[in-house]
Amino acid sequence: MHVYLLDKANDFPNPETADSQGLLAVGGEISPECLVIAYKKGIFPWYNPGEPILWWSPDPRLVLFPRELSVTKRLERTIRQKRFTITFDKAFPKVIRACAYTRLEQGQGTWLNEELINSFCHLNQKGIAHSIESWKDGKLVGGLYGMLIGSVFFGESMFFKERDASKVAFVTMVRTLQSLGLKMIDCQVPTTYLMNFGARLIPRSTFLEYLKKFSNEPNILTSISTSNEKITLF
Repeated sequence: MHVYLLDKANDFPNPETADSQGLLAVGGEISPECLVIAYKKGIFPWYNPGEPILWWSPDPRLVLFPRELSVTKRLERTIRQKRFTITFDKAFPKVIRACAYTRLEQGQGTWLNEELINSFCHLNQKGIAHSIESWKDGKLVGGLYGMLIGSVFFGESMFFKERDASKVAFVTMVRTLQSLGLKMIDCQVPTTYLMNFGARLIPRSTFLEYLKKFSNEPNILTSISTSNEKITLF
């Protein structure tokens, strides 16, 4: 196994050549165009401040198939109570920055530097990256963001300031996008949080087969709007 040094932004090696930890390559850039190329190949950036850009493709891969979504009775009750107002793409910059700030406030590192934030905000303007927001009394109290390519949603990060705020946003997103034809959510690496929702590990080779098929399908949002205006889902 070798870790590749990228000399071109989009010259990614075969994801199956990643090392045992999933590390595939070092260097390159995190421009909007590069991110789209990487994600379509099953590769994502993840690194700490002061480190070079690190690109990963772990094996196995954590995914959630929408039909396998698992929701507790308590959370279903919270959803029915409509404690939160859920919106789509109404505050992308606020959501991605809140994801970064929340990790820093908890004493954790974050890969969400200004360059990466700006690239994702650009992709949001292009209708590729999306945010799902959770509001209470007019205040943003939770949410998540990621990238949607074809019928695959690539989950990136989430945050909450009120209990269940991000969970309600996540469940609402999964159910809504499933109704539009979403086939798979890439959760990247194992977390108890997402596995409790029904996410499971599959071999990287299987993930890449699904990814090749689903990411090349028509974008599931094209049936709602073909304009450059923000799409209202919830």
